[in-house]
Amino acid sequence: QVQLVESGGGLVQPGGSLSLSCAASGSINTMGWYRQPPGKQRELVATITRGGTTTYADSVKGQFTISRDNAKNTMYLQMNSLKPEDTAVYYCWGRFLSEYWGQGTQVTVSS
Repeated sequence: QVQLVESGGGLVQPGGSLSLSCAASGSINTMGWYRQPPGKQRELVATITRGGTTTYADSVKGQFTISRDNAKNTMYLQMNSLKPEDTAVYYCWGRFLSEYWGQGTQVTVSS
């Protein structure tokens, strides 16, 4: 059983930046970030394989950057030029034989 723990959420003004982290308690192959805006379904934001191959939702391409440090079993999400529509609970996800989810961290973009 692998545990995923997110950190780094918070309140930021439009146009600002925020960085999220996800620490895994064990080795994980593919990791990713999902988000769930208020009143909407959870959606994929980005994924990254152990080898560093990344995918992004069209809505965040060029705005968010996903990365990971395999030695630390930690994944990151750098979010720039944040907009109110980026407001959501952001969830860390990982897959290694099974799928694992973090508890979520709130990101609020508001003036």
